[in-house]
Amino acid sequence: MTTIRDTKLIEIPKVHDERGSLAVVEKEVIPFSIKRVYYLYDVPSDSYRGGHAHKEQESIIIALSGSFEVIIDDGKSSKRIMLNKPTQGLYIPTHIWREIDNFSSGAVCLVLASTTYDESEYVRNYKEFKTQFVE
Repeated sequence: MTTIRDTKLIEIPKVHDERGSLAVVEKEVIPFSIKRVYYLYDVPSDSYRGGHAHKEQESIIIALSGSFEVIIDDGKSSKRIMLNKPTQGLYIPTHIWREIDNFSSGAVCLVLASTTYDESEYVRNYKEFKTQFVE
């Protein structure tokens, strides 16, 4: 069974000089092959995103700009993690429920995913999540 202990913060290497900073996402940093990249932006501060788990997809969530919080839940325990650095990503394996909230103004949430989009791969009902992956 996957637990929230299987999630982890990943440091993304950066290069900095007088012209600014450059963050580099390469295969040595990501524990899966990237099949899809998407981002959330213009999310109202009182809204939340996520509210699902994945059967197959692994993800890394990065705050490219601004900040937001990610709630991860394995059905037995949960944890809230603030993301606010473009050089830090949150790795979320399969079978972990996630919600994202408390978006700051101008926040951009980048997601690197191990699968292409497939609606049947999502579990969007928390009770169903617990039945499938926990109990």
